[in-house]
Parts: sequence; C-alpha cells; structure tokens
Amino acid sequence: MRATIDRIDEGIAVMIPREGDARPFRLPISLLPPGCHEGDLVTVTIERDETATAEAKERVAGLIGRLEKKGR
Repeated sequence: MRATIDRIDEGIAVMIPREGDARPFRLPISLLPPGCHEGDLVTVTIERDETATAEAKERVAGLIGRLEKKGR
C-alpha cells in the first residue's frame, strides 16, 4: 500500500492511503524509514513472521504446561 505522511505529532505519523477508500491510520515514526518527513510518499508492507510465530507458540505452550503441572 502506498501512503502519504500527512503529519507527524509527538512521535506518531498520520498516514493517508493513496488507494481506494482506505481510512487514515497512525504509525510510530520509529517504523518509518530514516529521513521521512511530512508530505513524503511511502510504501507500507506488513509480512507474517512464521519463525517468530512458531517460537512464540512453543514458548506459550511451555508456560501453559508448567502452569498445568503446578495446579495439580
């Protein structure tokens, strides 16, 4: 998705999508490429991190297992 940085207030960028009827959204400026300013056009991409997801599921399963043993 392409978006324009409409404004930056207190570390938050208000983004205006360039396509369709999408609504404005906010992003922390820490997620923007270095050097971005109001009025710049950016490409916004979100990708699924399968490795991190699997690691988190394993970690949670381990915690649940320990809690179940503790509760017996």
